[in-house]
Amino acid sequence: MHSDSGHTTSVWMDTTEVPQFQPLTQNLRSNVCVIGAGIAGMTTAYLLARAGRAVVLIDDGPIGGGETSRTTAHLTAALDDRYYNIEKMHGEEGARLAAESHMAAIHRIETIASMEDIDCDFQRVEGFLFLGGENTRKDLERELEATQRAGISDTQLVDRIPFKFWDSGPALRFPRQATFHPLKYLKGLARAILRDGGKIYTGVHAEKIEDGEPARVTTSDGHVISADNVVVCTNTPVNDWLIIHSKQAAYRTYVIGVRVPKGSVPHGLYWDTPDPYHYIRLQHAEDKSGHELDYDILIVGGEDHKTGQAADTEERFVRLEQWTRERFPMIERVDYRWSGQVIEPVDYMAYIGKNPGGDEHIWIATGDSGNGMTHGTIAGIILNELVQGRKHQWARLYDPSRVRLRATPEFVKENVNVAEQYKDWFTGAGAGDVAAIKPGEGAIIGRGRGKLAVYRDERGDIHQLSAVCTHLYCIVHWNDTERTWDCPCHGSRFDPYGKVVNGPAIVGLSPASPEPEPEKERDAAKQ
Repeated sequence: MHSDSGHTTSVWMDTTEVPQFQPLTQNLRSNVCVIGAGIAGMTTAYLLARAGRAVVLIDDGPIGGGETSRTTAHLTAALDDRYYNIEKMHGEEGARLAAESHMAAIHRIETIASMEDIDCDFQRVEGFLFLGGENTRKDLERELEATQRAGISDTQLVDRIPFKFWDSGPALRFPRQATFHPLKYLKGLARAILRDGGKIYTGVHAEKIEDGEPARVTTSDGHVISADNVVVCTNTPVNDWLIIHSKQAAYRTYVIGVRVPKGSVPHGLYWDTPDPYHYIRLQHAEDKSGHELDYDILIVGGEDHKTGQAADTEERFVRLEQWTRERFPMIERVDYRWSGQVIEPVDYMAYIGKNPGGDEHIWIATGDSGNGMTHGTIAGIILNELVQGRKHQWARLYDPSRVRLRATPEFVKENVNVAEQYKDWFTGAGAGDVAAIKPGEGAIIGRGRGKLAVYRDERGDIHQLSAVCTHLYCIVHWNDTERTWDCPCHGSRFDPYGKVVNGPAIVGLSPASPEPEPEKERDAAKQ
């Protein structure tokens, strides 16, 4: 499968083919238009189509071509922000709703897979939170108490995770978590959406999203989809200029898939406590046609950093591999290396509901905080109700217009960090010489008053774009691993030729304007 979200290939892309759909060729009128064919968009479309609504789903890439194909697909209610923090921010009731919604999401995926007969390797497993870095047993005890207050009554402290080859020390055990193959699951949802009368179009880029009766989505080809409701499920919203983006931040996270002998590592979910933390799971290996191979793939992730704010992306894989080899002596070889985008809300909860700022018919799902598969499913469950004019008991917790977070240190820290990124306008460029750029590489070149994002393709041809992100005008940085231009302010990403890969930008990077000749510039200045 070709992914639209970067240059690397995940284990999911390598082991399944997603169905292809046609682009849109005409204007359409529908009850609901869903933008984004990842887990949030597909679940929302599936549930609304089941409820008898006329649904149109569009994506500018293939199904699951965004971040859903780059997840490690942990289905868990063990939230990495810790229940004791969630409780402090949202109260005991908020923590209880967070636990209930994530557990319900795992159950909903299991139910849909079974009801729709989707063979997506769904498996119930235990999850273990173990110590790392500065943390102590006390932190685990504190989280144990908080999870039980939140209604996850069967968590318990154990002496170690169930590995014979590595003594992890004490761990907090979460029963009845799960794993699955996200792209196989989306394939099954696509089949069900079509059966229930929904329409799916890929290769369709939404260029303009306007509220109204009806609301209107204009594509870059000029077609208009009019709908009573528009649901934006694009990892981070592309319809909103600032409100949501000041309340969350984009991070890159790194993953390796390594070959281990079958049965040498027990199936389960494993996380350590530092920040950034490591996350581990197992997937049985198979070829494209679904034949099982005689080894397992151990999937290990971590090494996060803010999007567009690290030059050592390749180093991250090296450190991850080193960490893994020290703990898993049975590793045979590294088969996969990929990275993904994680959107971190400043108060730990995703934003699911009506788009803030006065929109009546535009809905959003964003802020997955590293739990995208359950958050995306929660989004589908909530939005299915809200779009049909009903209430949902989780809606208040996830309401995108909630304001109590303004004073959080996290909110201040992230927005100070964003402000600092604008210094790139005034500093020297990363490289001065186009000739030094190798094929398949990009660099920011300073020129006159502007900065250029310059990419040399594999044939050696040069492509020059403005380096200014089209969202809020930060200077983008080259990401060597995924071959993308990444914005350090709000996480927008563009392919080497400037096409949008991740929002919030909705328009691609501008072509570079030709350098004015010195005489002409002087003449213009005189006039």
